[in-house]
Parts: sequence; structure tokens; C-alpha cells
Amino acid sequence: MPLARRFLVQEHNPHIHSYDPDGFLSVGNGNFTYTVDCTGLQSYLHNRIGKTPLCTMSSWGMHSYRGKETPRYDLLKLKQYDCNGRKVGYMTDPAGQEQLFNDLRINPHRFNLARIGLKAKDTEEEVFISSLAHIDQSLDLYSGLITSTFVYQGERVCVQTVCHPHQDQISISVESLLIANGLLSVVVHFPYASHTISGSDYTRDDDHTSILATGENNQYVIKRSMDSSRYEVHIGTCMQCCVQQTSQHAFEITCSNLVLQASFLFKQEAGNCTVSSFAQAKALSANHWARFWTEGAFIDFSLSSDERSKELQRRMLLSRYLLAIQCSGETPPPETGLTCNSWYGKFHLEMHLLHASHFALFNQAELLERSLHWYAGILDGAYERARVQGYRGARWPKMTDPSGNDSPSSIGTLLCWQQPHPIFYASLLRKTHPESALLKEWTEIIEATAAFMVDYLQYDEKQGLYVLGPPLIPVQENHRPEETLNPTFELSYWRWALQEAVSLLKEADRSVDEHWLQVLEKLSPLPNDAEVYLAHQHCPDTYGAFAYDHPSLLFSLGLLDGRDVDRRMMNNSLDRVLKDWKLNELWGWDFPLMAMTAARLGRSADAVDLLLMDSPKNTYTPNGHNAQLPKADLPLYLPGNGALLLALALMAGGWEGETAHAPGFPKDGWVVRIENLKRFW
Repeated sequence: MPLARRFLVQEHNPHIHSYDPDGFLSVGNGNFTYTVDCTGLQSYLHNRIGKTPLCTMSSWGMHSYRGKETPRYDLLKLKQYDCNGRKVGYMTDPAGQEQLFNDLRINPHRFNLARIGLKAKDTEEEVFISSLAHIDQSLDLYSGLITSTFVYQGERVCVQTVCHPHQDQISISVESLLIANGLLSVVVHFPYASHTISGSDYTRDDDHTSILATGENNQYVIKRSMDSSRYEVHIGTCMQCCVQQTSQHAFEITCSNLVLQASFLFKQEAGNCTVSSFAQAKALSANHWARFWTEGAFIDFSLSSDERSKELQRRMLLSRYLLAIQCSGETPPPETGLTCNSWYGKFHLEMHLLHASHFALFNQAELLERSLHWYAGILDGAYERARVQGYRGARWPKMTDPSGNDSPSSIGTLLCWQQPHPIFYASLLRKTHPESALLKEWTEIIEATAAFMVDYLQYDEKQGLYVLGPPLIPVQENHRPEETLNPTFELSYWRWALQEAVSLLKEADRSVDEHWLQVLEKLSPLPNDAEVYLAHQHCPDTYGAFAYDHPSLLFSLGLLDGRDVDRRMMNNSLDRVLKDWKLNELWGWDFPLMAMTAARLGRSADAVDLLLMDSPKNTYTPNGHNAQLPKADLPLYLPGNGALLLALALMAGGWEGETAHAPGFPKDGWVVRIENLKRFW
């Protein structure tokens, strides 16, 4: 019997009953996200440190401060590192060039497109929000509709909020007698851009412009200009509404009817467009989300007796929703998605794998493919980055933006584990969606990626082996780049990805350089002390002084298939990590990746314990976000959600060579039912 998906999804609809930044809900479509408070809009801006701000953000909404529009990488002095007898420059040292270094990091930055909220007549925002009673808000995951009801001044208010699935538009409906009598209205307020977490600066009114133009049939356009950034907001309202400019950057929508309905379409390019009505957007959203939940894969724990199963179901379903609205767009997402800024709203390519790979395993490869097309657009820059450093092939950036430029960093530019990712994606598509047209289009990307990986390796004549590093910084970022040699996960990932690249290129009828095959034959073994794996070859104190941050030495068997792993040593390594590591300092995505290792080792009880470990950075808030407590700059962290889904796909769906049903879950206490889930390698 098919799973009752609608019932199972809606059973976990989030319900909010107060003004709670940990419960702020969002609607979105992958390229655009609108986050609301308990009123269903953005009615009160709090100033609580470490809590989610209220923003409206898009994949294209980037801004550079005046005079910083053209990045001056040509003026930046590079720090030279010894690389097997030659010098290679990296953007790692701000000394003596602090301003330029910082400018290149924070520009461009993502910004808050607009704030759309309720306004109570002659009442301060804080007084209004504190006066609300009987707050009852829910997000219907199956239709993408947020419904918020509350009582103000004795009158009931009902707000419905929805995002158009195919264009950057939100639509709202506000129903109350307070609307008709003029005591409540909707206000649109535009801030200046900022690189901070809120993407907003409401103190610089004179540094940007907002111009209202009125059209026919209750259609309006607000034209925005902010330094070199331009965009428009097209507004469509019901016939009884009126839009008026009330201050330099504030616009008020009033209505003589009981129901105020309005739609706001955000466009980067000027021109004609069609603004859908609230009813149209609501219907399109309902159809979109019904398809999302019925066409994708599904995992059901509802028959399990383990008391943790309901929480795991909640985390899974909310993670599926959150990643669909924020991580399925045309570019890789930032680590806080389109909810707010982290690292200035730039995205980190090593995290793209965690944000989006699960889509392919959950039978929705097209949602992964949407962001993969971006790589072709930055390929020339990746070629140039490799050439400048004296390497063949294409070197992908780490902390970047839609332009593909890298950002200066004492760590980021030396990180290398994002480099094999395009091969990971291609291999994943070949396994889960072999008819993908992108596989044929990506032959050059696979070839260029692998060419750099081969050339990046160094030949150790004394050992007769190819080695990885130095200089480099591994996943576990607490190692000095000058000392890091053959980090375990990166070395395993290099071997795995080069073998996959050879296979992919042969299937595409492309010749493979014989040198690549020779390199693979002589690639170093994973560093170990005969009992456990080490962080890298020069790190005998792996489980002592370095037993914190990401335990990436485990990930060769888990995220990867462990083809070069000794299972006895990996089992011992997991034991040592669980015993000696500072687990409270792990990041949100470490727990699921460790669970994947445990699952492949046949330690299903440990896998579930790791997935649900009670630890500050494994916290999941009422809205489903993975908060990185106590970090004030990461009230949410989508790589944690994405890694959770990767782990669940492996644990429930299994992997090549494993025949047991749901091999990552214990038989005692767990009943795991699945539909359409793809198997991992």
C-alpha cells in the first residue's frame, strides 16, 4: 500500500504561538525566500543577538559598496608558499593591506530586498507585536502556505502568505475588520544594503532611491536604485486597495474592504511582467508542493517504537522543505541560504555538496542540476586561477559569488576539498539520473577538474609516490598548511574522484591521459599508525591536541564508498573519535557524516545515536533549522540539514553491495518504509 504522504507531511507542519525568532517561517522557490514573524509578515524587527533576522532575499540580489564594484585583485599582495621547490601565491595574508583584503571579502554581498509588514495605526511596532493575543501560526508543508491568526484590539486578524513557485513573487491576504476601518495596513520599507547578517541598513536613506509609478488596474512599480544595483518591485492589489508613498523609502497599502490582497514581484531587470494574483499564486503553490512531495522519494518512520523516531521524521520533512526553498536555485546557496547573511551572503563551494546532493538521492535530480549549470559559466575563471598558480586544468573557488571570483581568506583559499565536487555530482547523476543531459554537457568540466587534481599532486621521488600537499588546509581546518601532508579524507577523495573521472570520460568516448593512470597507481596510501587513521601524515597527535573540529578522517567510508579504506582501522578510528574528540565542538553536518561511517561499518545503533546526538550544534529549532549554538552568526545552518538528508538516504536506502533493508537502522525499535529512494554508491 502506498504511503499516506500527505498525512505524514502535514502531521509535522510547524505551529508557532508567539513572536519567536527560532520559529520564524519562510516561503520560497529556490531562488527567492521571504521570512516572516508570527504575523505572517515582517511586522517587527528585533535586535536579538544570535537570532534569525527578517529578510527578503534572492539568488541575484547582490550589492557592492560605492567604489568597490570592480574588485581590485591586481592590487592584492599574495603570500608565497613553498610547493615542492616552487613558490605558489595565495590570498591569505591581510597584513599591510587590511582594507583591500576586507573589501574583497565583503563585496559583493547579498542584501535584503524589502521589508513587508503590518502597521498598526498610531502604534509603535514593539507595542503592536506585544499586544497580540491568541497567536496561532502554521506552515502547511504540502501547499507552501503560511496561515497566521491573532487578535488585536479585540478583532481577529487572518494573514495568508505564499510564494510563487516560478517567479520571485510573494502574495499575501490580510483579512480583518481592522483593515476596513483603517487601523491596520501593509507597509513596504526598503533599507540600504549591508554585508551584515540582516543584509539591511535602515540609517542611510540618502544613499539609495525608491520611486513609485502607478499603472492601470491596481498595478504599481517601485524602482530601486542603490549604487550600481538596480531592481524593481511590481505590485498588484485587489481593486479596493491603494498604494501611497509615505516617506523616502516606505510605501503603505490600505484597503477599504475586509480583505487586503497584494502580490509583490521582484525583478532584477526592468521590463514588462505579469504579477499573479493571490488566488493564482496560492493555487500554483499548492500544485507545486503536492508534486514535490508525491514525485520525490519518501521515508516513513511512523510505525517505529523508538521514542526518537518522531523527532527524526520532523527533522527530515522540515529539512526537505527548507532545502527546496533555499538550495534548489540557479546558483549554489550561502550556508544560511536565502534566510539571512552568513559570510556576507557569499556561498562556499565545499558546502554545495551538502546543500544539494540529496536531491538526486531523493529522486529529484533536476533540483540539483539547476545549480550545476552555473559551473560552466565560471569555467574560464577556474582555468585562469589554475594557470596563475602554475597548474593545468581548472581550480574552483572556495568562498565565492555569482561571478565565480574567490575571496581572500587565511583558510579558504588553501582549502581543496571542493575541487573534486563536480566529479562527485557527475557520478551521482550517472547513478541516479543516467539520462541527464547535463552529463554530456559536463565532459569538459570533468576533464578540467581532474586535470587540475592530477597536476596539484606532488611526486615524492624518495618514496616513489604522489602526495597531496603541502601547502593545503584540509576539511579539519585546525592544521597549518605548511605541515599538512596527505590528509586522509582529501587523499581518499582524490583517488575516488580521479577513478570516477576516468570512468566518466571513457563512457563519453574521450581519451584519458596515460599519466593520470600512472598517478593513480602511485597515489599514497591513507596515513595511519597501523591501528587508526590519522588526520594527515604529519599528525601523530590526531586524537589528542587535534581532536576537535571536523573528524574528516572518518568520511572516506561514509560519504565515499571506502574503496581504499581498511575497515578494521576505520572501525577503530570511529571508536577513538567517539572517545577522545571534543564532540560539543563539532559542526551540524559532522554528526550525519559520522552516522554514515557508522552505518557502513554495520554499527546502526551508533549511526542513529550520532544522527540525533544531544549537542549544541546538532540543535534543530521549531522551524526545522539547524542552529549552530552558541555561535551568534549562525542561527541556522543549512549544510547540517543537507547532511542529515544524505545520511538518511544512505541509512534507509542502502548502498551498493548491501542487500539488507534500511541497513543504517537497528531492527529493534525502528520500522523504516521507503518509496523511490535511490541507492548510494
